[in-house]
Amino acid sequence: MSVRAVPSDDLVEVRLLAVPIARWSEAQEHAEGLLREFTLITASTRRADAPQVPRRLLELMEELERDYATVSVEQDETLHAAASAGRESVDLSYRVPRSVADACRRLADALDAADEFCRSGEHLLSLATPAGALAFRQWFLGEFIRQVSGEGPRPWPQWLEEREELEEREEREELEER
Repeated sequence: MSVRAVPSDDLVEVRLLAVPIARWSEAQEHAEGLLREFTLITASTRRADAPQVPRRLLELMEELERDYATVSVEQDETLHAAASAGRESVDLSYRVPRSVADACRRLADALDAADEFCRSGEHLLSLATPAGALAFRQWFLGEFIRQVSGEGPRPWPQWLEEREELEEREEREELEER
């Protein structure tokens, strides 16, 4: 499915507000390194014999590139320009098919599995996603899922604050249970 083949009335606007350039850059660098290593792992064995996690992630990335490559060209340019200009954050707007929510769920699951694969330490030099990049990934993919289902945008600072409050509450509850 190409995004161009989707009727315009089936497209949804997703707005990402106050995208933190430093976190985006950290997440990009980690993902690129991970994909390079996964490519080497699968290339060093027959693809069918490669460990399942790297093979599945690479196949999913190929599918997403094929299906959604045109969705983020302008936004990627905006992010790179903002990084070059030293900006702290930027607002982005995407027009995406509703199917992007399922693609984001699948990608989140595959990246979580990749993090577990990294923690196992058997095949990789890469470490699991750093905390800041992981938070960014959760927010970024979560915003597509939330907004496609009809919710409004939640800016990065608001999401981060809500996440920290939730973590603090969970820690207090855990302490109270002891």
